[in-house]
Amino acid sequence: MISPTRSLGDHLREWRQRRRLSQLEFALEADISQRHLSFIESGRALPSRDMLMHLTERLGVPLRERNPMLLAAGFAPVFPERKLDDPALAPARRAVDTLLKGHEPFPAVAIDRHWTLIAANAAVAPLMAGVEASLTEGPINVLRLSLHPHGLAPCIANLAEWRAHLLERLRQQISATGDPMLEKLLQELSAYPAPPAPKSAAPERDFAGIAVPLELVTEAGQLSLLSTTTVFGTPVDVTLSELAIESFFPANPQTAEILRTMLPGN
Repeated sequence: MISPTRSLGDHLREWRQRRRLSQLEFALEADISQRHLSFIESGRALPSRDMLMHLTERLGVPLRERNPMLLAAGFAPVFPERKLDDPALAPARRAVDTLLKGHEPFPAVAIDRHWTLIAANAAVAPLMAGVEASLTEGPINVLRLSLHPHGLAPCIANLAEWRAHLLERLRQQISATGDPMLEKLLQELSAYPAPPAPKSAAPERDFAGIAVPLELVTEAGQLSLLSTTTVFGTPVDVTLSELAIESFFPANPQTAEILRTMLPGN
């Protein structure tokens, strides 16, 4: 049960400021008068449910944070939060499993909003050789697994570049969501030993600034991987809105061939 502890105006003002919008800018963006927006933020007026949904949509407020705003305005929460194994989410779970399986022999993982591993395909396990067991016990945090000195970090040839890329993604996520657990995770990861500053990209792996490759050294050879992120386009469930699939693609033919040989059963 969510209990409103802050006024709607406080919520709305915080998210507007988080998006670096003045009242006038946001009023124009939301197609309402600045006076009306000012009245809502000051508590002198309450929006209708439809208006509130419109404002939170224009601000890109995460579904998880929209429920407390609805409560603060006197409305019932409308976005359920169910575990991924809930029968109601069975079609979504099947879709996730299909995407992961279909991406083999290339690695792919499903993660939640805190980068906790939800599922992985068979191509991921062979890449974990040498990772300290404590990092794979219980809930696995993918960022911690990647950057911890006893995780994949020693095997990442371009660690400085990859570390900077992941930390910047995490900072952007914190800016978008304001999640305190992500802020704590950023502090932890930033405290790990920092590798030397990255050198200029070698010509054979220079992707013209459009992507940062993961250069992973394995017993079978060095892999060069590019990643993409897949999310549900129109989720109405909090869990689905925070679920992402990270898929890795070979950046060269050599990597594709190595991954095919590493897949269990091949």
